[in-house]
Amino acid sequence: MSLSPLAHADALRIGTIDFVSPDEIKVLLDIEAPGSVSLNTGTPRPFPRINGYVLAPGEQGYLVAQVEWITVERSQYPKRKGMQDFGLVDLPYPLRKMSLNPLGILSYTGGDSDKDHYEFKRGVQAYPSVGDQVLLPTQDQLRAIVESGENRRVKIGVSPLAANAEVKIDPDRLFGRHLAVLGNTGSGKSCSVAGLVRWSMDAARKARNGADPNARFIVLDPNGEYANTFKGMGKVRVFAVDPPENSEDIEQLQVPLWFWNSAEWSAFTQASAKMQRPLLRRALRDVKAGRAISTTSPEEEKLALRRYLSSRLISTRRDLRSGDIQTDESKFGFRLKAIATDLQGKIAIHGDNKLDEALEAINTALGAAHHSFVKNGETIEYYRAFNEAHVQGIITALESSVETVGGILLHDGPDEDVPIAFDGSQLPDHLEILAEQENASQFVDFLVSRIRTLLSDTRMRSIISNTDGINLDNWLSDYLGNNQASNGSVTVIDLSLVPAEVVHIITAVIARMTLESLQRYRKLNAGKILPTVLVMEEAHTFIKRYHDDAENQNSAAICCQVFEKIAREGRKFGLGLVLSSQRPSELSPTVLSQCNSYLLHRISNDRDQELVHKLVPDNLRGLLRDLPSLPSRNAILLGWASELPVLVQMNSLPKDQRPKSDDPDFWAVWSGEGLEGSEHGQKIERSVDWQEIATDWQQTGAGEANQTPLVEAEDADTAAEDDDIPF
Repeated sequence: MSLSPLAHADALRIGTIDFVSPDEIKVLLDIEAPGSVSLNTGTPRPFPRINGYVLAPGEQGYLVAQVEWITVERSQYPKRKGMQDFGLVDLPYPLRKMSLNPLGILSYTGGDSDKDHYEFKRGVQAYPSVGDQVLLPTQDQLRAIVESGENRRVKIGVSPLAANAEVKIDPDRLFGRHLAVLGNTGSGKSCSVAGLVRWSMDAARKARNGADPNARFIVLDPNGEYANTFKGMGKVRVFAVDPPENSEDIEQLQVPLWFWNSAEWSAFTQASAKMQRPLLRRALRDVKAGRAISTTSPEEEKLALRRYLSSRLISTRRDLRSGDIQTDESKFGFRLKAIATDLQGKIAIHGDNKLDEALEAINTALGAAHHSFVKNGETIEYYRAFNEAHVQGIITALESSVETVGGILLHDGPDEDVPIAFDGSQLPDHLEILAEQENASQFVDFLVSRIRTLLSDTRMRSIISNTDGINLDNWLSDYLGNNQASNGSVTVIDLSLVPAEVVHIITAVIARMTLESLQRYRKLNAGKILPTVLVMEEAHTFIKRYHDDAENQNSAAICCQVFEKIAREGRKFGLGLVLSSQRPSELSPTVLSQCNSYLLHRISNDRDQELVHKLVPDNLRGLLRDLPSLPSRNAILLGWASELPVLVQMNSLPKDQRPKSDDPDFWAVWSGEGLEGSEHGQKIERSVDWQEIATDWQQTGAGEANQTPLVEAEDADTAAEDDDIPF
């Protein structure tokens, strides 16, 4: 005999509400409420359970709430004096209470002979009142709470708190608005990242009836964990610094130095903002335009004079406009004195270019503002405020002089940030010539030395210099995937052996090139985008917070700035970001704040827990308290990708599909127990050949003779060996 709706609801009742607020509801449990296992919901399940779900009937349906805490209150009932009138003793009686966190509304949408159908939506408009009953959800209701939502296309696991209901996600929500996978080492976050890529591709392949999906995942792998993770998924492109010989699966990582923009060059060379950086940008423009200077012909000398006069004319106009001739008169005066010294030397070579007029105007201005005094027997010279008419006379004379050599030299040719191929060896030579023309040779010695060291470093040579035959379109096809992703949906870039000096620059270049290529795709395709996902493992190393007020940003800051730009703007161009990190407190706040979805594994550090609590917009005090005790493979999914925060037991990955991030097997190696066996059943002991390691480390193997030299034979003496190799 079936129960009536009222009788059925009464059978599921567990208590009544005795306190209501927008963020907390307290419930007084009935004496008859289950104490450990509930048998009246269709199938037996544990109750009461922390972070489990209960219902409160209301006008719009059922209010869904999550259990935050459960307690037993042993009240002594001091005010019930009426019992004494009957000669009775009022003994203390334990009362069970629990606190609920309201989540949303569960609405009935119909049913059939097999099951009832419900739909869950986040948000609460009308709250229950004191005295309203609280119910246990049925099996159908419990599953509907977790399984509601549109476009649930990719299954990532099950929810142990909701009768193992399937947890599915919408890839548009998960990848389109950035995802942060956070957790301690060993908590399963790398497997989760690999699984999200694999399960998404499997679902897309199924939707295409077995055809390869038109997808693009770029995995930046700093520890070399993902090289074999995606085997069996069709074509997978893997790039590494030093691929094994005769390897068909792993290719040489190549990021040509002509990909680098001026900010990346400045960060690597530590170029100063006032003198070195403008020269570096000018040198990059010239070599990319094919205007590198190698001789001192009359034409080039004239061009150098034109550059010099144009630069001085523009700077003097700026000083007059900004008022520096009045407020910063001393510095301006000494700058004028330096120009006068330069012109004195140039008059002997270029006497017919009205340089004497400019020199006379400068000397007139200097004479009018010059002052001096004697201190301790030493004459101290200084300059007071300059007369505006005198400075204007200097500008007029410089204008007249620069006209004789062709007028102000305006920038022509490509921008310094455009990826146009050039010979790297030309850059330091051209920088030295430009510095000589500007009488600034002493300021660029360190800059030129850094560039020459970069070009001669044997560790970096294979990445940035030995790139013959590479052009931009081929590189984009190889690393981002060609048309319809016919060469594979996943690119794994192994950064584990990239030298520490350039690893942040290389990572920044790859990420920036990915973003800028997608920007241009949208521009040329009427606003349509090419969905791409950039996965950054060990994100706390590359997206680390920095001081924005620093005058000279280092390589790590430049790398972080690239990812901050992707986090802010990537969605508009179809570039999604997946961050995996064990130290969220060290990540850039800008990047984390732009992540709309979070997959939280076990987090033990109190600073990291505190940060996660601040980042998460939902009122999830109880659920987030589970973070320190979550077992491996378990995670909390919340944010834009999920209708409600849910505890997920992630799908299991076979051992051969997991990233190589297992814990060290000390006991197996020590004792021989549990070691892998050979085909004949014998244990394979962990052997070591230090000679092989030393040969590889010192780069003294047989392949040394086949290395392509970086410089010509006549310049071979300038090529330095790597100073970090232990010879």
